[in-house]
Order: sequence, then structure tokens, then C-alpha cells
Amino acid sequence: MKGLESAIKSEALRLGFHLVGITTPDPPAHFDVYRDWLQKGRHGSMGYLETERALLRRANPRAVLPECESIIILGTQHNPPKESLKNSRGDPGYQISEGGISLCGRVAAYAWGMDYHDVLLKRMASLVQFIESRVGYQVANRYYTDTGPILERELAQRAGLGWIAKNTCLINPESGSYFLLSEILLGLELEPDRPFYEDRCGSCQRCIEACPTGCILPDRTIDSRRCISYLTIELKGFIPVELRQDIGNWVFGCDICQQVCPWNLRFAEPVTDSEFAPEEGMPDPDLLVEMQTNTNTFTKRFKGSPLKRAKRGGYLRNVAVALGNSTSESAVPGLAQALLSDPEPLVRAHAAWALGNIGAKSAKDALAEAREIEKDTEVIVEINKALEL
Repeated sequence: MKGLESAIKSEALRLGFHLVGITTPDPPAHFDVYRDWLQKGRHGSMGYLETERALLRRANPRAVLPECESIIILGTQHNPPKESLKNSRGDPGYQISEGGISLCGRVAAYAWGMDYHDVLLKRMASLVQFIESRVGYQVANRYYTDTGPILERELAQRAGLGWIAKNTCLINPESGSYFLLSEILLGLELEPDRPFYEDRCGSCQRCIEACPTGCILPDRTIDSRRCISYLTIELKGFIPVELRQDIGNWVFGCDICQQVCPWNLRFAEPVTDSEFAPEEGMPDPDLLVEMQTNTNTFTKRFKGSPLKRAKRGGYLRNVAVALGNSTSESAVPGLAQALLSDPEPLVRAHAAWALGNIGAKSAKDALAEAREIEKDTEVIVEINKALEL
């Protein structure tokens, strides 16, 4: 239908998307890189990525939707972090107030507001309805945002939205990389856009040099097992001891490799989308308050927020590590309470490590008291190691 592509793009922009491109459902050219990444175990504990079904679908979008003839790729900007890198590399994030010193955490910018899954899925549903109204019949479709078994960044590059940078983010030359990708697979033939062929990273190494854990690899992939975003969100168990100090005060995700990117420093601008406006307590949650969060409070507070993905145990694990990295004795009472009474061993274990990292006499006293009553073997190991620090 003449002019349909232009009409779709106009409607997508009206619905709140900022970038729109169209590509074909041809198999991704770099699937072998993805498969090699899996074979090297760099996906960590995300075993769902390596199932036969998942591999088949990522190798061929038509395995997701056999009728697929076109894929619409959408980018939605979110607010870039206001903070400089200063508070991202282990700085405790102190803030002075009338009540004294408040230790604050860091949350990835995309997670300050409503869960983008809820927001973008509704917008994509509206866009599909618009397309069907224009063609006059129901169109086979599937749509995803960060959840579908497809290699969305490669498809986005093929749709002309930008290039895949050294930090693996997709960068748009006019707006940077602070946007969320989503895609609609359609049983409808549309004219594809020209792929973005250029690599505009050049010789820049800022993202690689800034990463505290060294997780950015030379082949433009990430070793998830060392990535702060993975460690604070996807990993459900113990954070490796050797990486805990490198996490600094990040409690959910990480923005460092984007914060230092020249394309973001030059082009990233605040957006006015109310559904991505910061919720209460964001972007700098008070760690002392967060450490006291019980299950009911967590469920109510983070309903409709991306932070619910970490679950209470994972979130408080992260908060404990951030408090430990502050090395502030003002964190000891909250950590000691968690070590003595939190119902989850995961939280108690990381509270023990945090107390050991602080190392004050009050912290050691709390560890010694907890050792007398602790029953969980893994927590006892953490307590003993902390007392040796």
C-alpha cells in the first residue's frame, strides 16, 4: 500500500516511540558470534538463552512467526542519568542533610520509572491496530521488548537505527544510546530501510576503560558473569567475592559504559514522557532505609517497577554490598540487624561480607554475635571470612 511505511512511522512517533526502522526477517548475519558467546559460557546463569528452541528462533525470525515478511524496530528514549561518573566507581554517594549523612545507591536510568515492558507493549498493540486499520484486515504479528527470542540490536542496526558500539549498546548518531528497543514482527511486506553500515566508535576506548569489572570484550560482546547489570539483576545467588567491591553503590543495573560515551555526553537529552518519570525514591535510594525493606513493603513499592525483577532477596543483597562498599560505620546497625534477623540467607550472607568490609569494632562485634546463632552453612562461611578481614 503506497505510503504505508510513512504512515506507520508517523503513528509510531505519535504513540511515544522516538526511533522507527523497518527490516526484513532474514537470518541475522552475526548469529555465529552469539552462538560462540554462549559456548564460552559468557551468558552466566541465563540458561534459557541456550535452549534449542531459543537458538532456533534467534537464528531465524521466521521461526518466531512463520508468516513474517517485515520487522518494525522501535526505539524509546528514557531519561539519561543526571549524575557524572563520580558516584559510579565505588564512591559511597554521601548526601548531607539535616539528619546527617545519608548513604545513597545507584539505579540504572531506565529503571527509575514504570516498567517499560508494561508501557511499550501497550504502545505496540496500538501500533498493530493502526496498521490493521490501514490495510483493512488482521495481520499476523508478534511483538516484544527485551523479552523475545531475537537478536534485536542486530535487527535494529539492519533497520538503520544505529550501530552496535564497543559496549554492545546500539548508538543512534543523533540521540546516543539511552533508549529501549522493541520490535513488531508482521505478516505484511513493507519496504525495508537502509542498514546503518558505519562504525562511529573509531578508536575510542572510554567504555572499556571505565568498566569497573572489565566485562567489555574486544569482539563487542559482554562477559555477563562480570557485568554489574547481570550481577545485580539476573544473578539470583551469591555475587562472587572478588567482584563485590567493584560494584560500588549500584543496586540495580549500571550506566557507567553509557555515561562515559561521547555520543551520550554530546547528544543525550532529557525526555518528557511521564511514564518514564522517576518514581519516589529514585534515582538515589537511601540505602539505610532500603536495608529495612520487608517482603510486603518491597511488593507494594516496586509493583509496576523494573526493580521487582531482582526480587527482595536479590535487591537487599545488592543494598548490603553497596553499604559495605561505603565503609561507613553508620551502616553497621542496619547491616547487623539484617545479619541477625533477615529471613533470607542470601541477604544475611552479604550483610556479613559488608560488615567485614567496613571492619569497625561494632561490625566485628555484630559478626561475632551472629556466628553464635546462625544455622545456615553458607552464611556461617561468610561470617567467618568477614571476621578474618
